[in-house]
Amino acid sequence: MKLFFSLFLVISLISSCSTGELEKKTTSTIPVKNHSFSNVDSIYTKHLHLDLKVDFTEKKISGVARHQMINSGTKRAIFDIKGLKILKVTTGDVNNETNRKYEIGKETNNKILGKPLIVDIDKNTAFVNIYYETTKESEALDWLDSTLTSSKEKPFLYTQGQAILTRTWIPIQDVPSNRITYSADLSVPSDLLAVMSASNPKVKNKEGMYHFEMKQAIPCYLIALAVGDLVYGDLGNQTGVYCEPELIDDCVYEFKELPDMMKVAEDLYGEYAWEQYDLLILPYSFPFGGMENPRLTFANPTLIAGDRSLVSVIAHELAHSWSGNLVTNETWNDFWLNEGFTVYFENRIMEEIIGKSKADDLALIEFFELEEELERISKSAHPEDAHLFLNLEGRDPDDGMTDVAYVKGAFFLKTLENRVGRDKMDVFLQSYFNHFKFTSVNTEKFVAYLEKELLKKYDIGFNYKEWIYEAGIPSNALVIESKGFERIKLMAEDISKHKLSELENKFSLADRDSYSVQEWLTFLRHLSSNISAERMKVLDESLQFSAWTNAEIQFEWFLKSISSNYTPAYPYLSAFLEKVGRRKFILPLYEALYNNKATKEKALSWFDNYKQNYHAVSRNSIARALHLKN
Repeated sequence: MKLFFSLFLVISLISSCSTGELEKKTTSTIPVKNHSFSNVDSIYTKHLHLDLKVDFTEKKISGVARHQMINSGTKRAIFDIKGLKILKVTTGDVNNETNRKYEIGKETNNKILGKPLIVDIDKNTAFVNIYYETTKESEALDWLDSTLTSSKEKPFLYTQGQAILTRTWIPIQDVPSNRITYSADLSVPSDLLAVMSASNPKVKNKEGMYHFEMKQAIPCYLIALAVGDLVYGDLGNQTGVYCEPELIDDCVYEFKELPDMMKVAEDLYGEYAWEQYDLLILPYSFPFGGMENPRLTFANPTLIAGDRSLVSVIAHELAHSWSGNLVTNETWNDFWLNEGFTVYFENRIMEEIIGKSKADDLALIEFFELEEELERISKSAHPEDAHLFLNLEGRDPDDGMTDVAYVKGAFFLKTLENRVGRDKMDVFLQSYFNHFKFTSVNTEKFVAYLEKELLKKYDIGFNYKEWIYEAGIPSNALVIESKGFERIKLMAEDISKHKLSELENKFSLADRDSYSVQEWLTFLRHLSSNISAERMKVLDESLQFSAWTNAEIQFEWFLKSISSNYTPAYPYLSAFLEKVGRRKFILPLYEALYNNKATKEKALSWFDNYKQNYHAVSRNSIARALHLKN
């Protein structure tokens, strides 16, 4: 069957050369709704089958996307595309295809949306097949040369679809409100393994041919692919980890608690709905800490700290299996429904894994980050981004992916829990996930459900409108206290009071183990904003912050090094920026470098040298921050 497809595809692509007249450019203006040109109100994909070849030599994916659609009687189907070369479009099932006329619509002023692909169909058309190739402009794809992998021997490819980048590697109706099932047949180099957000193989096969099924309906931003030199480690309780062979022992150790996290999550909010839960540890260029692709969370290797101190990110991605994947934000304005619920759920998981006190410390670190984010937003061109419910019309939906959605959303739920009681809160959330499972929800629907099933049911007053529709942190926000944090904040503030000679004898490397990673993060954040380079030098010599391999610690230390012009840290900072592509870290570092007169040229020079090591998500964000053209 797969050999038949290869022959069929070759014949089809050859024949498409003689049917080029079926394509025509258009000046048609297609309305945009929810960051999409698609007409899902009239016709929408029910199931997608991908028949694709992954070519590392040409760095492109080519083949056909077969859309099985529900048609209410319209005579055109509109898809989102960006950075794709459309070869031809047909309708009909695989055994009875008919070539169709199609148009490439105009790009809007918001160029991140790409263009509409408008296909002429009949009112009873149920199958639309789009033959295409990706290009260098397909921003979801990160083609990594072997030098950027752990082995340094074999290349790697992965995709990143959220928020609206799936349209850059698949012609699709790229809107989160439409959930689809999908399947795929992939041809990849025989020495590499392909995995997707679907049922996955555990080992390579000699042919390099792989079949995938995702039988549960998902929004298309969760369709994900990775191809590389991968091995699998079983962690138990329907969990495991894929990674490059060199990392397998470290990964199995670092993520050993994943089965326990699964049990805690199911005990809290019901049975896991996706059969298998695996991690995929990607190369360092991956722009996020984790991405919740169903069945296969993509994760950044910066999480491998050696002491399991950063595994809360994995708890977060696991929690997405309920909040975000099972119940999805209907629009990107409702992004907080994905992330606020997930941060709350993550913290509940971590309570059971590391204890409430340490989980509270994690929440406090996030709250400090939220306060900094709100300060930045208040001075930005869009101070309204401090609301949970957003208005992102005409903007990049990535603009809404701030700590407001994540942490303000979580503290809204924490404060609500504190008001109604944990027992009632858990019953409400479990019923919410069950009621809306495998659907997309907007803020209005959530509010209606909240009022009916919790507030009115128990006659409880709560200021949810202030939390959702207004800026800042309401006065009734839950306050979390930490004696450990207060102690180390005072220790940080005292640094500026000591004479240098006294400071030289205050710390030794052995002191690092006396405090948690979260406490050291608090220490670094509360060092004086104008701490001198001389004092930074003493701290570095005593505690070796520059050489500390925990990415969270490195990030905070490098920020303080930039503001204090502590130049001995710069070789370490340069190496960090060369290696790590995680946007959470590198974007603020580049911004700090650029805004410091002494390091502005370093920001531009380092970015020019290292940008090829970053995924487009990070690269584009940094280019904007440095006022460069993408």
